[in-house]
Amino acid sequence: MPEQQTLPSQPSDRRTHQVSALFTHGRLVTIPRKRARLEQLLVHLAETLFERERSYTEREVNEALLTVHEDCSALRRHLVVAGLLVRPRDGSSYRRGR
Repeated sequence: MPEQQTLPSQPSDRRTHQVSALFTHGRLVTIPRKRARLEQLLVHLAETLFERERSYTEREVNEALLTVHEDCSALRRHLVVAGLLVRPRDGSSYRRGR
């Protein structure tokens, strides 16, 4: 019987695994300092916490981010700087970006 070969992990599988290592019991342990790791985390948060084509108030964004980490303002700022959440100049609403 031929031995089964396993395919190498897909990049998205690796990314998911790397991001999941940042969480314990569903909570983000720390906000990564390394840029690449932070980017992976931010993409994960944007994709899992925020729907496309929907507007959010700052309060709703904070509530969503608080489900994973107590420093919601830092996470919100990182998401905006990365272009994953966009807001008008007046800060009245947020939407998923790229």
